Amino acid sequence: QVQLVESGGGLEQAGGSLRLSCTASGNFNRITEMAWYRQAPGKGRERVASITNSGRTTYEDSFQGRFTISLENAANTAHLQMNSLNPEDTAVYYCNALIVIGSQTFHREGQGTQVTVSS
Repeated sequence: QVQLVESGGGLEQAGGSLRLSCTASGNFNRITEMAWYRQAPGKGRERVASITNSGRTTYEDSFQGRFTISLENAANTAHLQMNSLNPEDTAVYYCNALIVIGSQTFHREGQGTQVTVSS
């Protein structure tokens, strides 16, 4: 059983920063990619950023420059550094991963962590 556990969410004031973390645990061979998505109240889920195990990153345009994704391969942990937060960043942030078990690749998602930004 592979699990993704997010942490680091909470309440922050506008202009502040938060760092989210996501750790994969369980029996698997390797992670090929990790990504962060978010879902704001009353809105659909949107992709924030992703990173491959070789360090290649992609960002949705609206997050480029404010958010930074990183990956600690040895710890199977991804981070999302979020700076210059504003109330529109209030959302549940979900970690996703592509995980290799044997010859197959599986998608997993965490339970999510709440980020609330006050004005």
